[in-house]
Amino acid sequence: MSRTTILTVVALLSLVGFLAWSTMKSQVVECRACVEFAGGRNCAVASAATEAEAVRSAQITACGPLTSGMNESIACGNRPVVEQSCSPK
Repeated sequence: MSRTTILTVVALLSLVGFLAWSTMKSQVVECRACVEFAGGRNCAVASAATEAEAVRSAQITACGPLTSGMNESIACGNRPVVEQSCSPK
């Protein structure tokens, strides 16, 4: 292998490592949220920098299988979460 190839591989691996580290560092809270919509119930888990962001992300994810179309997705996302639990990651 040439020196240029080795340096390129090292640079790419460093970039990937940095991106993975910075992404994981910002995920400090993990929350589980359950929603009820249109007669169904679903739960999801998400992590984020704050509890509010993690709950909101889990709520949106939990709404996915229960909804069909943008109007229902918005309506489900605006409903209160029926169950939630959070813990530090």
